[in-house]
Amino acid sequence: MTVRADFSLDMQLKHVLDAAVDPDVREALAAARRYMNSGSRAHRRGGKALIQMLEAIRRSAADVGEWQVVRLVQDSLDYAEGRILQPDLNDRYRLFQDGVRNTNLRNGASELLCHQFGRLAEASREYAEEHPDADVGDLIAYFGSLSEDARYLDAPEDRPGRYRVLRGRAEIAVWLERVLRERIDIEDPAEAARRIVASPEAVALLAADTEGEMVLRAKELQRRSSGLAALRKVVEDATASEYALQRALEGQHWIFGGRFVGEATQRRLVPGNEVDIPLIRGDGALHVVELKRAASLAGHLVKKYRGSWVPTSEVHNAVGQAVNYLVGLDENRHRLREELGIETRRASAMVLIGHPSVQPSVPEEAINEALRTLNTHVNRVEVLTYKELVDNAERSLGRASSA
Repeated sequence: MTVRADFSLDMQLKHVLDAAVDPDVREALAAARRYMNSGSRAHRRGGKALIQMLEAIRRSAADVGEWQVVRLVQDSLDYAEGRILQPDLNDRYRLFQDGVRNTNLRNGASELLCHQFGRLAEASREYAEEHPDADVGDLIAYFGSLSEDARYLDAPEDRPGRYRVLRGRAEIAVWLERVLRERIDIEDPAEAARRIVASPEAVALLAADTEGEMVLRAKELQRRSSGLAALRKVVEDATASEYALQRALEGQHWIFGGRFVGEATQRRLVPGNEVDIPLIRGDGALHVVELKRAASLAGHLVKKYRGSWVPTSEVHNAVGQAVNYLVGLDENRHRLREELGIETRRASAMVLIGHPSVQPSVPEEAINEALRTLNTHVNRVEVLTYKELVDNAERSLGRASSA
């Protein structure tokens, strides 16, 4: 928060000092003014220190029963923190004009009201001419809609210094603000809605999107991006357990690619085995994901053998475990289809293991190539590092965002 400390606040504090009686309160007020003026005249000192000094003065004045000073110091705080506007403070305390009301402000307000009421009269005549059967209720509703549209005032590029109220834009903006507020985490939904409807292209797109699918799609992309960022953080954590990786992946089947339509609710499908993540492919068949450690993997992913990089026993053991899962699923396929409605006859598996950071001396591409070579020789099982999985998902998310 920016604290405002200027000549108006200094003059107002002088007004408070004149009203104070208790010597300790007066000294604290004088100290606050000295602090403010210890900077340059153009840049008086403010900040959190000034706020704390004013709050302490308010407490001291309350302790001695100087409630008028409490109220005046509260106005000082409100002004310093931006809750009172400068013209209001100047006029309220007659800080200038030797105690006389600021006639310029009065005249400005008068001029503004004159234009407003004149415009209301003109709009009333136009509405009555276009709607001869309208009653008072219709007119009130019309002005209500005008007030909403005025929130989204437009400044046309071809007419500098002129503004226009575009009718009908407010309804889209109010709907959009409501969607942003209820479904998407945005700090200022009203401001976001105002910016969007200020673009004719955005308005055209929103007008064509009668079901709100565009906003919902944006929400889903935001959710996926957030989930992917959280997953990458866990994947790169050198202390993350398999359980932490599983928690980060649960509910994010999209990360594994468009072949999958969801996750199975049952993880214990065959006696003695519990799969880490059971996915359902588009053809209804099961796809088992076996999770090993990522950046916290103790062993290596590849080793040199006759001049080439090949997977280590750590990788082969994980593949063997996935194959055993598939064998168990094959043996129990009839029961699983009848009891759970899951097709396992064409089941496949994926092993997620390691991260290039566990072998910094080996190029990442060499690790990926060794695992891809293994994948071409192992039926129904695919091996990936967590980094390759996350990178693939990030690329797919980027394509979806630009679509």
